[in-house]
Amino acid sequence: MKDSFCIGLVLAALLTSSQPLFAQEKIEINAQAQTTPFPHFWEQMFGSGRANLTLRESYRNDLRAVKQATDFRYVRFHAILHDENGVYNEDEHGNPVYNFSYVDQIYDGLLKNGVRPVVEISFMPKKLAFNPDALHPFWYKQNVSPPKSMEAWDALITHFAQHLVDRYGIDEVSQWYFEVWNEPNIDFWNGIPRKQSYFDLYAHTARDLKSVSPRLRVGGPATAAASWVDDFLKYAADNHVPVDFVSSHGYADDTVENLFGTNEDIPMDDRVCRAIEKVRKQIQASAMPHLPLFWTEWNVQGMNESRDTSFVGTGLANTIRECDGVVDMMSFWTFSDVFEEGGPIPKPFEGQFGLRAKGGINKPSYYAFALLHHLGDQRIANPSTNVIATKRQDGSLAIALWNLVDPDKTGSEKDIQLVLQGVPTNAVVSISRVDNTHGNTLAAYKAIGSPLDPTEAQVEQMNKQTALGAPEHLTLTDGTLNLKLDSNALLLIEVGLEPKRSK
Repeated sequence: MKDSFCIGLVLAALLTSSQPLFAQEKIEINAQAQTTPFPHFWEQMFGSGRANLTLRESYRNDLRAVKQATDFRYVRFHAILHDENGVYNEDEHGNPVYNFSYVDQIYDGLLKNGVRPVVEISFMPKKLAFNPDALHPFWYKQNVSPPKSMEAWDALITHFAQHLVDRYGIDEVSQWYFEVWNEPNIDFWNGIPRKQSYFDLYAHTARDLKSVSPRLRVGGPATAAASWVDDFLKYAADNHVPVDFVSSHGYADDTVENLFGTNEDIPMDDRVCRAIEKVRKQIQASAMPHLPLFWTEWNVQGMNESRDTSFVGTGLANTIRECDGVVDMMSFWTFSDVFEEGGPIPKPFEGQFGLRAKGGINKPSYYAFALLHHLGDQRIANPSTNVIATKRQDGSLAIALWNLVDPDKTGSEKDIQLVLQGVPTNAVVSISRVDNTHGNTLAAYKAIGSPLDPTEAQVEQMNKQTALGAPEHLTLTDGTLNLKLDSNALLLIEVGLEPKRSK
């Protein structure tokens, strides 16, 4: 009787639990359902530190690797006007001396690798600065001062833009984007008053570019934490200032107060897209309601080395799911860990932002972007919060499925029943994964002793060991697939058009 009583208690607990053990989530996808366009807005642009880094072969190796994985089209970086690029000087009489030698090498290198620039016009050349000592604390000490002469700034921008058009042709440069400054609402700009002085800088810069050619595309305000956009658009409309696109920034671990000015309880996983929605509504309410929106910096939350783990892939997938339809392009910051804000990176895997670690090591985030690149260009609506269902031009399905667990949480395996309608009931399915055992270069790095400076052979070994390889092939059973996902597993499920043929 005692044993029966105990068993009864256990069964009662299981039946009354609000979170039943071994619960299976059922996700239904109809391949014949109506679709909506699904442009790959998350992989069209990447951030990458500052301009001078692009002259290094290591930078170009990382660029080529990420280009191969994502086929991205644009790269954005800071400080094209930094003194290390030698763009601006003055002779003994104070006359300007322009030198675009390094600028040419920077942009030549991008174009030769199939990537165009988003030209962030920053920072202030020392000889042109109102305050030559206004240096930002970043390692490369960019000058954040306004110009000492707006006429001299106008001349610099005009010469800069004209040189680009002369060298590359207007048909090419008209496909670039020009963004005025970086995060002027914080310590990257020390004009007084900060907002109005930036608006003045923007107006001059935009008009300078348009004077070279009206086909040049310019935008801003490139602010941190989704700030200033409504005021910026009002200023531009009131003063007839050209704006071709709106840009701003927001990270998952930005505070709710900074992003929204409130004390709401908004999970980090939802903050980026909520901020984008806020800015999109500000654009729609403005005198220029149809402007494109570029989110030119973002990343998932960074804690407990999370940006070196498979969490990035699930955070990325969730962001894509939430942001679809409200943003034109998002620029993940960054494609490489080597961006030197704090100086030369001392060792791989320090929780930095990039897809590739020091030495060219492919991080789990690299493999996650590579998987999601294979999603189709038409999306099938689905109410689940952990799936993106898409269709390709040939009619096949590409489905992203994930089990997101935040870095400060302890998660468990997720049991999914995927029910596919409108495909052969025994169709062939291929599955690729990024999880704790697939694409986990952090584990591979620790397994070889976490060397401070991995050799080329060690990097090659880690990349080879963690490469995703051929997918697993399964067959639907009556249109159904049962799957188990570890914490922060990301799966790409590809469903063919033909049923499995019997032998």
